[in-house]
Amino acid sequence: MSAVTGRVRAARHVAGRISLTPLLVRVGVFLLALAGLLLAYPAQVFTGQTVLALAAVALLPAVAPRRVWPTFAALVTVGGWLLATDGYGRSVALWRLFAVAALLYLTHTLCALSAMLPYDAVVDPDLMLRWLIRAAGVLLATCVLGVLLVGLADLGSGQGLQAATLAGLLVAAVVTALLAWLLRRQ
Repeated sequence: MSAVTGRVRAARHVAGRISLTPLLVRVGVFLLALAGLLLAYPAQVFTGQTVLALAAVALLPAVAPRRVWPTFAALVTVGGWLLATDGYGRSVALWRLFAVAALLYLTHTLCALSAMLPYDAVVDPDLMLRWLIRAAGVLLATCVLGVLLVGLADLGSGQGLQAATLAGLLVAAVVTALLAWLLRRQ
C-alpha cells in the first residue's frame, strides 16, 4: 500500500504545480494523436468502445511522453491506416495520406517537446512559436517533396505509390545518414 500511496502523493504534487504551457502541449499531443487515429481508421469500425479505446491510446503519449507510448500510438495509427486500405479496401487519397502523416509528425514533435518540459516550467512564448514554425516548415517541405515524388512516380507506371514510398524511404535514409555524420563530426 505504501507504493500506491507514494504514487498518489506524487501525482497530487505534480497536479498542484503544473503550469499552463506544459499542460497545453500535452493537450495538443492528445488532440493530434486522436485526430490521427480517427483519420486513419475506417469509419466502419467506429463504435463507442472503439472510440474510447482510441482515446485511451491517444491519452497515453500525452501522459507519459518519455516512455514507449508515443511509438505505440504511432504504430496503432499506422495499423489503422493499413486496416482501412488493405482490410476495408479504402482507396489511398493523397490528402488523407498527407494529413495522417502530418498528424503523426506533429504528435511526435510535441511529444519530444513535452518530454523536455518540466510540469512547472515557465516557457517563453517565442520558444513555442519557433518550435511550431519549424514544424510547419518541415511539413511544408515534406508535402512538396511528397507531391513531387508521387507525380514523378505516376509518370512511369501504375505502381506510383510504391515507387514514391521507396523513394521516400531512400530520402529518409540519406537524410538520417547525413545527420548522423554531421553529429559525429562535431
